[in-house]
Amino acid sequence: MKSLITLILLGAAVIVISSSAYTVSETEQVFITEFGKPVGDPINAFSRKNEAGLQFKMPFIQKVNRIEKRILEWDGPATDMPTRDKLYITVDNFARWRISDPKTYFEKLRDERTALSRLNNIIGSATRDVIAKHDLIEVIRGDKDRKPERDEALVIENSSLGLLPPIRSGRGILTSQILTAARPKVKDLGIELLDVRFKRINYKAGVIEKIYSRMSSERLQIADRFRSEGAGEAAKIIGRKERDLLSIESGAYRREQEIKGKADAEATGIYATAYSSSPGAADFYQFTKTLETYQKTLGKDTTVILTSESDLFRLFKSVEPGED
Repeated sequence: MKSLITLILLGAAVIVISSSAYTVSETEQVFITEFGKPVGDPINAFSRKNEAGLQFKMPFIQKVNRIEKRILEWDGPATDMPTRDKLYITVDNFARWRISDPKTYFEKLRDERTALSRLNNIIGSATRDVIAKHDLIEVIRGDKDRKPERDEALVIENSSLGLLPPIRSGRGILTSQILTAARPKVKDLGIELLDVRFKRINYKAGVIEKIYSRMSSERLQIADRFRSEGAGEAAKIIGRKERDLLSIESGAYRREQEIKGKADAEATGIYATAYSSSPGAADFYQFTKTLETYQKTLGKDTTVILTSESDLFRLFKSVEPGED
């Protein structure tokens, strides 16, 4: 009988000890609830360190609630949202978080699935607000100080054509703004938001067409600029060519006239010498020159009415008898 009672007492002791003793892992936080209400401080939480291991509670009426202590992942759904310049993009971002206040977390969320749903709403709303305050290029560019590779020859002076708009923030600043906006809201849920990043940013179909159209329009304007500059340079070259050609022709004509004038002067000198050396040379010269004049001015179809008394047609007079 005594042995039976001893066994019963030992069994009861084992049951009591097993229901009151529990272990706490390094990767978890534990808090005790009594009739569904948290009691005491969380064990192995960030505020109470080095408490992992064997712990005790009141048997039967207290319950152990285990919550993850490690950093958790949030991977939200891709969401369509507009930028400040009214272009729709699909933003897919992710975050890292941890449970900083287990009691608050348990009271307001209960489990991780509910926490992820609330994070979807909070981080998604903060993302939409930040994206709506910035242009598309602010979302695409990673760093405002990074200078893109660009051909300076495509930049037109006194024009925005070929120039990228100035970047005031960049994608890194945008993620910081999202984190700053979402942190106070999740803190009320017992969650500490550690980081938020963009995973992927895609253009909507209509946005891609607008971007391609804008790129095509810009390239056409740059091409027109080059064609205009080329036409201007061609006009300058043609103008210089014509000016040089006129200068050469003018110089050649002047040289030609100088040579002709010199030749005429020499010919006149030769004629004068010939006239002075021979008495009949002057008459012969006059005769030949008159014939040359006839040849140049009179053709087979020429009709001219002049008196034969004129000096030009004196050779048409009939030779009088007895004249040589």
